[in-house]
Amino acid sequence: MKRLLKFLLLVPIAAAVLVLAEANRHRVPIYLDPLSGSSAEGTQVTLPLFAVILAGVAVGVVLGSVATYFEQGRHRRAARIARADAESLRAELARLSRARPREKGKT
Repeated sequence: MKRLLKFLLLVPIAAAVLVLAEANRHRVPIYLDPLSGSSAEGTQVTLPLFAVILAGVAVGVVLGSVATYFEQGRHRRAARIARADAESLRAELARLSRARPREKGKT
């Protein structure tokens, strides 16, 4: 079921990306030195517009992922500490229950 939902979500997105790429095939100049103006020939790259758009989206996704990773660091640290505490308490419980067997008849 999960695989079908993923397929139903990704196919329209892929189709939209392909339509976007086809509609924006014309080449645009990208100026690498914005202070020199549009006359400097050595500081520009000519790329298809869809490549510029997709590169911008990719950079945004990567930067968002990095920001989310660093933002959730304290939650991962708290979960790691809680797991270690739970494991030590389980070990202590197992040690104490082996040391003193339960008495029958008492509850």
